[in-house]
Parts: sequence; C-alpha cells; structure tokens
Amino acid sequence: TADEKTRSELSVQAAAEYLENGSVAWNGQRKCVSCHTNGTYMTIRPALTKSLGAPGESTRTFFLEQLTKLSAEPNEKLRESTRPAQVIYIAAGLAEWDAAISGKLSEETDKALKLMFAIQESNGTWGSLNCWPPFESDAYHEATVAAMAAAAAPGWLEKVTSSSDLKETAAAVERLKTYLRTQTPLHDYSRVLLLWTASRMPDLLTEDQKKELIATVQKHQKADGSWSIRSFAAPEAWGGGNRAEKLKAEPEFADPPGDGHMTGLAIIVLRSSGVPASDEKIQSGIRWLKANQRESGRWWTRSLNTDSWHFITYSGTAYPLLALQMCDDPAVARK
Repeated sequence: TADEKTRSELSVQAAAEYLENGSVAWNGQRKCVSCHTNGTYMTIRPALTKSLGAPGESTRTFFLEQLTKLSAEPNEKLRESTRPAQVIYIAAGLAEWDAAISGKLSEETDKALKLMFAIQESNGTWGSLNCWPPFESDAYHEATVAAMAAAAAPGWLEKVTSSSDLKETAAAVERLKTYLRTQTPLHDYSRVLLLWTASRMPDLLTEDQKKELIATVQKHQKADGSWSIRSFAAPEAWGGGNRAEKLKAEPEFADPPGDGHMTGLAIIVLRSSGVPASDEKIQSGIRWLKANQRESGRWWTRSLNTDSWHFITYSGTAYPLLALQMCDDPAVARK
C-alpha cells in the first residue's frame, strides 16, 4: 500500500525474497504466465544472478510446462486473447535464462521463439488486448518484448539469418524490425521500450534517434531524482483509454509521485543505451531508490488499473534491483 513505511536501510535480501515468493505464488495460484509477475521474474531475475546468485529453477520449470501446453494448441487459437503475450513472455524468459544462466541456446528457447514468430501478425506485431497497462495493453509493447527476446537468446538471430531452412522465421524477424522502425510509438512509455529494444538491436535506430529518445527519458525525471510512470502517457493513451477515468480521479493526478517501476526502468534503459553510471541524473535516481524501499522489501508503484491490486509493484521491485546492479552500486554486490 502507498502508506507502507520506508526502510531505514536498503535490504537487497528482502527485495529478492519478495521476487522469489511472488513468482512461486503466481505459478501455484494463478497457473498462467503473466507479464507483470512471473513474466517479469523470468525476464529480469536471471540478469540479477551477478548480485543475488542463480534463481531457483521452479519458474523456469513452470514456463516449460506452459510452453508444452501452448504448443499443443493450433496457431489460430494462440493468436487469441492473452495467449500471444503468454507465448512472447515464455520465449523472452527462456531467452534471458539462456543468456544469463546457461550461456548457450537451449532447444526449449529455440522452440519458444519459433512458436512466437509462427503466430506473428502480418503487420509485424502480435495480437493484444487493451487490458492492463502498461504490460498487456498494446501490441507495441508486445513487439518490443519479442524483439528483445530474439536478440537475447545466445546465437539465435545469427542462426536464423544464416540458415536456408529458416527463411520464413528470418522474414518474420525483419517484419518485426520494420514494424518498430515505422510504427509511431503510442506514447513516451512506448518510446522508452523502443530505446531499450534498440540497445539489443543496434541497427534498429540511428544514433540521432537514440539521442532523442534518451532525452525523452531524461526530461521526465522529477526534482527528487525519481520518475513517475504516470507522466509517460496521457490517461486516454493507456490501454486505449480504458483507465482514463480512474487516473484522472487520483488525488495526485496533477503531480504524480515517483515510483519504483518507472525509476528503475528509466535507469536500466539509460544505462543500456550507454549513459554512464556516473551521470548525475542516474545517480540522483539511484539515491531516490535507496531512500524509498518499503519495509516489505518492495518499492511502491500504484497500479494504473485498480486500487484493489497493485501487481505493478512486482516489476516496481525487480527493476530497481537491476538498476542498482547496472550502476555497480555496492548495496547489491554479492557478499
């Protein structure tokens, strides 16, 4: 909740336990792959091995079970409802695991990526519901996650582009790149995701385009060093406008406070784009993160969707940990 007390001292262990417990609980209770919880775990937690040690195998095992389940469904069904997002996040999570843990492409990741591109739409992206911003709310977001997955999997893009047997998959990758190069981002949050993707696919944008996007991220920083997700899109732009009434009614609408999700993400993307850790804007953000962890180990982020559940606090905790690691902060150095 928003009124949870802040910790007097940063606890990486408390945050790490929250991430582990949250993913395991989601796997067991909800029994699906969700972008905001176990999906975030698999796309972020492997990279935190440097700081936290290797993640537990349970969520990867769950992803493999879901891959087997979804692979048995016809492609047309996989293009419906939330299934495209599930397939994309399975591929992305397994790719990040290979990149950070095993260091080599697994058969399962290869299978997941091929399935992902097999259900791609003709315009280069995937079907999406306008449901729960920022994760499952638009096809642009799904395209960026898919592109990052393809780029993260060790050697996968090289394998696809060099094999005469994978011409259809190679063409699908090019459709995705064309979509990201030509489709106008929906809002500044989409621009953050595009910049993050370009850090994995250097040929996606020109250097001038990257500089412009870096400036876009930096301009949203608040005076206290934080970033607020609510400043990155107008209320009507999230999820096709289906949350506008809620957002406009929030008491802090005119000046939304910073949050863990956006502050962590902004620092991750700036660092991934070559901004040095010593940059004052980044250091200001790091100071905010270290001063605003809650007693539970979380960093608070208010949901864009409901005030009953705040699932975005999960990514709002994963992103700050990775941001701290990417800035070589001693607080996350393994003992």
